[in-house]
Amino acid sequence: MPMTGLQLLQFVRTDSTYEHKNVPFIMITAESRPENVMEAKQAGVDNYIIKPFNADTLETKIKSVMTKKQR
Repeated sequence: MPMTGLQLLQFVRTDSTYEHKNVPFIMITAESRPENVMEAKQAGVDNYIIKPFNADTLETKIKSVMTKKQR
């Protein structure tokens, strides 16, 4: 059954049997309302990019997430 990115994130973060629950998530979406961002953060997203975006933004967000995960 299809699921949204948010549903996938919630599944991965909450399913105790899923062995990759610490995989980094960067949500890329057109949803820019503050409540969408907060819902994603509460679900455990590591970073959030609102469309449209450029390569520099993506690179910065990826580096930020990877730096945090290495700590």
